[in-house]
Amino acid sequence: MPLGEVFHIKNGYTPSKSKAEFWQNGSVPWFRMDDIRANGRVLDHSLQKISESSVKGGRLFPANSLIFATSATIGEHALVTVPHLANQRFTNLSLKDAYADRYVDKFLFYYGFLLAEWCKSNTTKSSFASVDMKGFRKFQIPIPTHTEQARIVAILDRFDTLTASITQGLPREIALRQAQYEHYRNRLLAFPKPDGP
Repeated sequence: MPLGEVFHIKNGYTPSKSKAEFWQNGSVPWFRMDDIRANGRVLDHSLQKISESSVKGGRLFPANSLIFATSATIGEHALVTVPHLANQRFTNLSLKDAYADRYVDKFLFYYGFLLAEWCKSNTTKSSFASVDMKGFRKFQIPIPTHTEQARIVAILDRFDTLTASITQGLPREIALRQAQYEHYRNRLLAFPKPDGP
């Protein structure tokens, strides 16, 4: 099915910076690229919050939506698990009611990597690069069974855990083993000094 059939597709926005009340004592999560860089691709809180009075029409993007960078850092995306807003660099995809029970959220997140690659190859030429949104809405997304989606998610989650373990856990383990090696080496090579001639 084309994305435009499956998802509500809405642009993010930045509330007016000239209205201080929009930026003080905020309770509404407002996502930017900094959130993905700092907290990864599955997000449940934002680095910055905005006030409820800054929300156009009082409507937030629903929980378990995808946000896609469709300009600037094209293709970066995340699954957001709380009601939220995002800045104008992001396009929000939330499932239409007719498809809400046909997808596993994490499957859509992983399928988003294919959409991200498509986005990088399909930009319009203007003062700055942005995704061809007409083509974006036509991008085809499959509807596997829930069982198949869950199987795919389980495999990709394992790979994700393994990758994180290699890039983060392995260097830490190596440092710990190095310290352990140095400790025992020093103890083994610390022979007692003879007591004089």
